[in-house]
Amino acid sequence: MAASGLPRDFPAVKQPRNPISRRRVDAVISRAIAGFGIVFAAQTAPILLGQVGETGDVWLTIAIAALVGSLVLAMSFSIARRWVRVAHATFAFVYIATLVSWPFAVVDPIGREENHWLYYMLTVATATAAIAFRTRVAVVYLFVVPAIYGVIHAVPAGGGASWERSLLDSVYAIILGGAVLIIVTMLREASTSVDVAQATALDRYAVAVRHHATEVERVEVDAIVHDSVLTTLLSAANARTPEAKRIAATMAGNAMGHLRDAARAPSDGPGTITMADVAARIVEASTGFPVPFEVRELSVGGSPVSATVGETITAAATQAMVNSVQHGGDSPSVSRWLRISDAPEGGVLVEVGDTGPGFDVSGVPSERLGVRVSILERVANAGGVAHIDSAPGDGTVVSILWPAPEPVAVMPDDELQQAQAAIGGVA
Repeated sequence: MAASGLPRDFPAVKQPRNPISRRRVDAVISRAIAGFGIVFAAQTAPILLGQVGETGDVWLTIAIAALVGSLVLAMSFSIARRWVRVAHATFAFVYIATLVSWPFAVVDPIGREENHWLYYMLTVATATAAIAFRTRVAVVYLFVVPAIYGVIHAVPAGGGASWERSLLDSVYAIILGGAVLIIVTMLREASTSVDVAQATALDRYAVAVRHHATEVERVEVDAIVHDSVLTTLLSAANARTPEAKRIAATMAGNAMGHLRDAARAPSDGPGTITMADVAARIVEASTGFPVPFEVRELSVGGSPVSATVGETITAAATQAMVNSVQHGGDSPSVSRWLRISDAPEGGVLVEVGDTGPGFDVSGVPSERLGVRVSILERVANAGGVAHIDSAPGDGTVVSILWPAPEPVAVMPDDELQQAQAAIGGVA
């Protein structure tokens, strides 16, 4: 068994603080395109100033304000990660509206060999369309909008350029926009594949943890069903004579005494670990997840605890972290944390929390073993208590306290003697 209580096949490997994901890639691309769009707009300013008299002042003022404003809007929402597609789609549509209305505002057409200042914003428009729309729609935008510019540039109001020049300008814009679209599409597909791979690995990890927990519980049951208990049951089943029955009754009394002594035995000896070791194992397990867990408190003493109890606390806390990663969402705004401290009455208090979507605790079905068996019942069987505090929209906090405030009931000596006498009478 690994030091952290996890299977050896799944060692704790420290993950990057900001792992690659589709959401993160989209955020980086959208910010980059909006930023480069603003830079391109600034570079277009000298050309625009040289063509100030080409159109009416009203149209020029509105066009500049709409284009620059929508670019700034796209950058702002890209940074805030809110309505990113809507903001980029706004610029794409504003550019089309500006391009289509351009011939109607012309006062003094540009020269045949000149390109209108809108041409230098064409690649920005196709790039924002790659962010805003699905691939098929972005491809249509990529071919249609440069074609519109080529047609307008060839008519007298647009400068009367030759069809060859207009075609070359349109093709050049399509090539540049197509390169951007290909890069955006490839990055999105790659990040989606990473998301799928991470989800698959996390599911397999959760299955391995559940299998490991089942194996640990099986070993504990095997330890409880000691040779003396098993021998007692076999002797009682085969007792046929009064002498054999008396021997079986004596063995039963001795076996119950062994169980009583084991329940009352202090947690010391070679089968113990310290509370500090338990805390270290939980913290080490938290580093093996694709999302970070902030250790907000780590203040435990070196008091000893049985290895079984330490394994139970570690496994239950790990299962709580697995549930947080699986159901707490992958948004960067979701924070996850650990608190491990000494309990007020001795022992240890472990808290695993997140600010995810939360859930209705009373609505968890009984087949959800990760909550019922791997956390609640497991901790209760070890003499502790676990509590889940969650509500839709309020996050989730799992608290594990060992030992429980109420002591585990132990059979008194007089009841034990009565039970032994009853066994002897039945035998």
